Amino acid sequence: MAEAEKLPENYLHIVRIANVDIPGTRSVHWGLTHIKGIGINFADVICAATGVDRNLKIGILKPAQIEALTAAITNPGKVGIPTWLFNRRKDVETGENIHLVTGTLNFVHDNDLKLLKKIKCYRGIRHIKGLPVRGQRTRSNFRRAKGKVVGVVKKKATPGASAPAAAGGKKDKK
Repeated sequence: MAEAEKLPENYLHIVRIANVDIPGTRSVHWGLTHIKGIGINFADVICAATGVDRNLKIGILKPAQIEALTAAITNPGKVGIPTWLFNRRKDVETGENIHLVTGTLNFVHDNDLKLLKKIKCYRGIRHIKGLPVRGQRTRSNFRRAKGKVVGVVKKKATPGASAPAAAGGKKDKK
């Protein structure tokens, strides 16, 4: 009960930034990482670009600061964030540098995989077959095929293979 008395009267327990609910008890730079597509480094850069103290609790932010954070997340290029921090540079369709968050990130990722499968490039074929895409070895790992475990298959010894060598083969000299 003592904690409730210490909170300011305009404290928000849940804050909505970029259409994501963030607990008000989190600090700003850790709270922004609840948004898919924003890591800790990008969150720190957003705090620096908007002038919001990264160690403040999200619940005590003013509405103007929340609007500034949302604007910086939706369009980081306008706030002065360098393009090398964006998660989608030189987009396939538009050629622009953009930063994707939340559902848009999932949608674009799925479309990229569908394109790879459609044009049947090497990576697309590996995705179709459920094999590793980035050059890993498959001798001892990736033995699951569509949910079922595939074990090691040993060659069966044929009984007739050793008999002809003993009967008609060369004999050892001693």
